[in-house]
Amino acid sequence: MARKKKGDPVHGWLALDKPLGMTSTQALARVKRLFNAQKAGHGGTLDPLASGVLPIAFGEATKTVAYAMEGEKSYRFTLRWGQATETDDTEGAVIAESHRRPTRAEIEAALPAFLGEIEQTPPRYSAVKLQGERAYDLARDGQEFELKKRLVEIHELTLLDIPDEDHAELEMRCGKGVYVRSLARDLGEALGTHAHVSALRRTAVGAFTEDKSISLDSLESLGHSPAAFEHLLPIETALDDIPALALSEVEALSLKRGQSVSLLSRLYKERITALDLEVGEVVCAMAKGKPVALARYEGGSLSPVRVLNL
Repeated sequence: MARKKKGDPVHGWLALDKPLGMTSTQALARVKRLFNAQKAGHGGTLDPLASGVLPIAFGEATKTVAYAMEGEKSYRFTLRWGQATETDDTEGAVIAESHRRPTRAEIEAALPAFLGEIEQTPPRYSAVKLQGERAYDLARDGQEFELKKRLVEIHELTLLDIPDEDHAELEMRCGKGVYVRSLARDLGEALGTHAHVSALRRTAVGAFTEDKSISLDSLESLGHSPAAFEHLLPIETALDDIPALALSEVEALSLKRGQSVSLLSRLYKERITALDLEVGEVVCAMAKGKPVALARYEGGSLSPVRVLNL
């Protein structure tokens, strides 16, 4: 006899405004308990020293977490000039200092070099794995190691304000895998000084934005009530960049059974042309306005990748 799962079958996304001083895992646990959800996960870790948008998936939405993490991200952050730290943020000890403070003109002149596709070395205190070990564990153990540079993409990088000579406030829109802490470190070096992140806030992850988010305090004040559930977003919110293809109920049932669906009819050929689908591309198969599955378009047919049991 199958063991009954604890909690309720909740499905959908929540854009949580994670507070400072809390890990993403801790925030996830509190929200999961609040909704009494059987299953939950988050789309993109935020450090305890960072606040902002943390997408949380419930139930069948957890099958779309990978797509949420692929989404474009936006940040507002403050750099502290003149100090390099072990962790490239305020958590680590200061390991080097400089008296040099860049001017507004110097900062603005340096930013274009960090736009587009660039090479970036992750911070030593990061979750990057080396031979199965997390870099932050190796760093805490005092081990010597080198992290390889990675290609990342920064779409926009803007200087917002210089509140005092020691600090600068910036805004960034970027692709997957960009470390704000690495950017701070590298920008400091490019300007002939040191720098680390003293404040960080994520303002968007794909379609999950600040205006759609709710603070943990506000959510907990609602309790396990209908008002709390009104803040849930549809599963397809994480699939904002993925084409949607409407199917009939019969075709949707075939996908849910793990079977391929033929798209050779003239109607589907017209839809595929309109969507500009390429072979191998993943679509969100819809039926009656609800997502049925993530499916791959393969030369005239759709094959299920992840079935959504709603």
